Amino acid sequence: LRTGDRTGRLGLVLSGGVNIENHDAWGNRTILGQAHSGEIFAEAYACMDDEPLLISVEVAEDTEVLMMDMHKILTICPSNCSHHHKLVENLLTILARKNLGLSRRMVYTASKSIRGRVLSYLSFLADKQGKKQVSIPFDRQEMADYLGVDRSALSAELSRMQKDGLIAYKKNHFTLFTDEL
Repeated sequence: LRTGDRTGRLGLVLSGGVNIENHDAWGNRTILGQAHSGEIFAEAYACMDDEPLLISVEVAEDTEVLMMDMHKILTICPSNCSHHHKLVENLLTILARKNLGLSRRMVYTASKSIRGRVLSYLSFLADKQGKKQVSIPFDRQEMADYLGVDRSALSAELSRMQKDGLIAYKKNHFTLFTDEL
């Protein structure tokens, strides 16, 4: 799916994964989220099929996707089957979780400093996982795109944070040195 498209279908990732991205007029990419096997994307746009997409969906690896017509999902069948009700209930739960995820992302990127953005993001992951060692689902460029910062500036700040004794890291594995948790 591309920015400006309209869709009445949501995508269910059967295998592989996709990035949900925004590209500005200068070609800069911001990763807004990801969907992996068993997850869905474009569900909000599928509910409002006359609304043009503000995002693009790009495959991140070999991927198989099932596109499902939202109108058929939301139209309750005449037999009033429990499976259909469960599908709609699950869809609402997913929409609520994604809304909260976008709200969290707004918190991560609220800080004007790269350090603040990194600390906010890693703190959330540590709290969620209940431990000081966390793994992120991004490589360095994707992490920079997710936090809305330049990759080289992010790498430099991560090095300073490690030197300052706040974190240790290797690739996408981070240890937070804090008294919290």
